[in-house]
Amino acid sequence: GQRRTFSYFVPPEMPVAVGQAVWVPFGPRTLQGVIFELNPLPQVEETRPLEGIIDPVPLLTPERVKLARWISDHYLSPLFDAASLMLPPGFQRRLATLFERTSSPAPPDSLTAEQIRVLDWLEGRGRARQEDLELALGKKWPRPVLAELERLGLVAKIQELAKARVGPRTVRHIGLAVGRDEGEREAERLASRAPRQAQLLRLLMDAPGSLSLPEVIGKIGSASPVVAALKRRGLVEVEVVEVRRDPLGHRHFAPEGPLTLTPDQERAWGHVTESLHRMAGGGPSEAFLVHGVTGSGKTEIYLRALDLAVSLGRRGLVLVPEIALTAQTIRRFASRFPGRVAVLHSRLSLREQFDEWQRIREGEFDVVIGPRSALFAPQPDLGLIVLDEEHDGSYKEHQASPRYHAREVALALAGLSGAVVILGSATPDVESRYRCGTGGFRLLEMPRRVTPRLDSSLPPVTLVNMRQELKEGNTSIFSRALGEAMAETLSARRQAILFLNRRGASTFVQCRDCGLALRCRRCDLSMTYHSAEEGLICHQCGRRSRVPKSCPRCGSQRIRFLGLGTQRLEAETARAFPGARLLRWDWDVTRGRDSHEKILSRFLAGEADILIGTQVVAKGLDLPSVTLVGIISADIALYFPDFRAGERTFQMLAQVAGRAGRGSEAGRVIIQTYAPEHYAIRAASGHDYAAFYKKEIEDRRRLRNPPFSRLARLLLSHPNEAGVQREAERLRRYLQREIDSQGTPDMELLGPTPAFLPRVRGRFRWQVILKGDDPAALLSRVSLPKGWALDVDPVSLL
Repeated sequence: GQRRTFSYFVPPEMPVAVGQAVWVPFGPRTLQGVIFELNPLPQVEETRPLEGIIDPVPLLTPERVKLARWISDHYLSPLFDAASLMLPPGFQRRLATLFERTSSPAPPDSLTAEQIRVLDWLEGRGRARQEDLELALGKKWPRPVLAELERLGLVAKIQELAKARVGPRTVRHIGLAVGRDEGEREAERLASRAPRQAQLLRLLMDAPGSLSLPEVIGKIGSASPVVAALKRRGLVEVEVVEVRRDPLGHRHFAPEGPLTLTPDQERAWGHVTESLHRMAGGGPSEAFLVHGVTGSGKTEIYLRALDLAVSLGRRGLVLVPEIALTAQTIRRFASRFPGRVAVLHSRLSLREQFDEWQRIREGEFDVVIGPRSALFAPQPDLGLIVLDEEHDGSYKEHQASPRYHAREVALALAGLSGAVVILGSATPDVESRYRCGTGGFRLLEMPRRVTPRLDSSLPPVTLVNMRQELKEGNTSIFSRALGEAMAETLSARRQAILFLNRRGASTFVQCRDCGLALRCRRCDLSMTYHSAEEGLICHQCGRRSRVPKSCPRCGSQRIRFLGLGTQRLEAETARAFPGARLLRWDWDVTRGRDSHEKILSRFLAGEADILIGTQVVAKGLDLPSVTLVGIISADIALYFPDFRAGERTFQMLAQVAGRAGRGSEAGRVIIQTYAPEHYAIRAASGHDYAAFYKKEIEDRRRLRNPPFSRLARLLLSHPNEAGVQREAERLRRYLQREIDSQGTPDMELLGPTPAFLPRVRGRFRWQVILKGDDPAALLSRVSLPKGWALDVDPVSLL
């Protein structure tokens, strides 16, 4: 029921359009709404009138309104949630409730002491917010008193818009309101009794135009009273000017021209060119999957495609998985399109996001770059959408409704705007690659690297069986092969990357005597030891605690730190290679706004020999001096209970391996594993996507996993363990009845089971999974009980 719309009457004096934001009465409250349709006849008998327009310009174009409907239908989310994705940052505003004293005289003797107190308090204040009254007079009691005073006509209740969380930033500019001669005369006259007013007049006479208030304050100190006095005399005028904040404003990018294309690039570029020309002639939307190995020059194809789209009178959107990690990509786009690139991401302040949104809507940029949410930027004349690293899991929204996938929404948006889509990856998503064979996407392959060397092959990979190392008495984190390769790389003054997809110093802390592993009380997960904070942290909810001196269960003093995280890897590396300069890059050291960029520029500048990192180092970076990549443990994600575990492991290993040997010297990769025979690890070590894909797609066909079916995941979390299990059982029975009555025998119900993380932040989690040709169609016809979170086409079942 949440996906429906409501009908309102449009007053004749209120001109409105589809996509416009308006105020509507809803029960006793006034809420924000967006107009989705204008009909000559109402859909219901009784309609209430609209109360007002929020913004005279429609916030959503007709194609965005259609896109919101598509998202709501596809992901079964409330329509307003889908529309909210496209509204300007900071848009949602609350109504504030205010009270004021009316002119009615108070009847003598009939009022209570509390009522008199409230009236006295309101008397001298004009309008006052209910919260201020409660703050001044005590939390709850003013409410019934105010209701009674309102009934008696002594107090009026007014609802008005709370201040916008964000709006255009303005700065006051001060200019001379009189001619130079009069200004000079007035300055003479004021010199003795108001020297600062005289000083400001002389400043303004010398300035080429008006001066901003901050400039005036910089020159004469506190300026507001001085400006106010001169304004009263009619000597200066004050103008309010809107200021735009530009996230790239402090950076200079040298313009760059196109590079020469390799034969592989040339072939791919030919197909994209034809498609863009067809698009400009009103042809249908088309989608390409560029499968190019790491370093094959995919970005150059994106840049040329954008250039061509712009020359054909259209604009582009470029999506990247994690904006903080893509400083290099942004630099390349900003250099090719100087001053015409907008960057949207969550690390911008709300104000910066708002400004960028407005400028995009006004058509100031040829290219908008950002993470998945940038897809909803109001970029007009859309002709091209690029998804770089299209396999990346961060393109899927997991947390909030609508739980959309940027790839699917990009294809829908391109269909509505007649745009071309380019998806690029060295390790394409198995489902995307499958769509190339079924007519959904056109496959463009770029199997060779672009490097300064003549030999552009991918770096050789050595697989080290850690079970064998242990047998032969090596208990170190480093296999002998990796230890020797590190020593050689350091003596040749080259750089190395050590990759371990786990933060912290050790994965868990355990008592040697009774085996108790210390767990988070709220999430029931192992706590991770972080040496920098000298404490335990739960990576799920962030709870921190001290390491106990003795075991809380048996009192033993023998507490052991087991497993391995990046902090401990850093300490062990420092011990093994004492002369090496180390740099650690994981989420623990990148809390600041530009911290990713600072770490990257230090490593690029050669200020460190070894970069130790989690998956942040696997994403699309170009590090030409890196000749060795060591993967400490390839098995971390291999045995998760999710049918995509093999795919994720292959993608991660292939991406990290792709960081080696991108410069003038060849590179090498060493993968340490306890499972060298696993198909995903074997395929990654041979850079063999085809072998991986063949095995993976066979397994999925046999087990009828996506792309041979679709999934929908229902998750319920609650503090009561028995209650959540009971509700999950009840939902399963209800859905089974629906499957039987609707005659959808292909539909399988899996569960209910506890989620892989069975408890998070003190709440127990259970899930039910639907698997079939179209589980969303079945779910759209049922009404789910309250509290269940629905994820259509989930990318993770963990």
